[in-house]
Amino acid sequence: MAETPIKRFLFASDFDQTLTFNDSGYVLSELVGIPTEEFEGKAKGMAKLNLVQQGAELAYLLLHDPEFRSRVRKEHLYQVGKIIRLKENIELLYKILENGINGYHFDFYVLSASPVEVIRAALEGIVPPDHIFGTEFRCTADGQIESIVRATAGYGKVAVLDQLQNDLKVGPDQIVYTGDGSSDVHVMLHVNVRDGFTIALSEAKHVAHVATRTVLSKNALAVLVPILEDIVGWSRLRIRDFFGSYGLLVQEWERVRTDWLTLRPAAPESVDVPVKAVPDLALQ
Repeated sequence: MAETPIKRFLFASDFDQTLTFNDSGYVLSELVGIPTEEFEGKAKGMAKLNLVQQGAELAYLLLHDPEFRSRVRKEHLYQVGKIIRLKENIELLYKILENGINGYHFDFYVLSASPVEVIRAALEGIVPPDHIFGTEFRCTADGQIESIVRATAGYGKVAVLDQLQNDLKVGPDQIVYTGDGSSDVHVMLHVNVRDGFTIALSEAKHVAHVATRTVLSKNALAVLVPILEDIVGWSRLRIRDFFGSYGLLVQEWERVRTDWLTLRPAAPESVDVPVKAVPDLALQ
């Protein structure tokens, strides 16, 4: 019998709080002695003003904020990657997507607004460097960040994804994207409208409303569940057995629908005030 042809997909993932538990900006701030609440305040302020593409707040601070420019050097970005806390089983996820699902092959790429040095250091030995796309900087001889070469944030992710699709020669319906935050909305909408598949790793409504499926877990392998269900077409029992073959027990698996409501007092209804009738004047 002829072998079943391999179905090839492009799997692209965000980095911060998708493959990690922390945001690179917070870890970097702590490393160089800047209060995390200061970083948070500045990042939220830029997001509120729409000053930069969402997700590129750290890149902007590294270029333009005096405190970050004076303290951060290129080697600090590498150090952040070595201390940032990763979710469990990223390496196993990479291997399973590559050749662990019979009849399917997923090319694993990381697209993130986080500095590329951070991502490559964190995923060293797990994901090949040429499969990682982050914000790239040009630095001076002493390691100070001088300018941005490319920022993989907002529509920047869309551009990279389209280039990867072209290079890998896969159809738009053979793309899977997973992310957690507002910087992923543009690329998720782009994937969805072209019949791709999107997975949210957060219940934040701006991303969960857009994604095809939402998965909440501390384990990176959790993203396999919607892939195996909706793309491969496996039953829940078969998926449990699949995880069991890797020595993993699906202890809890709850599927719920989340409704976001905002309630406020109703505006008072207008009341018709009766007007006293004026009697007709008798003709004299």
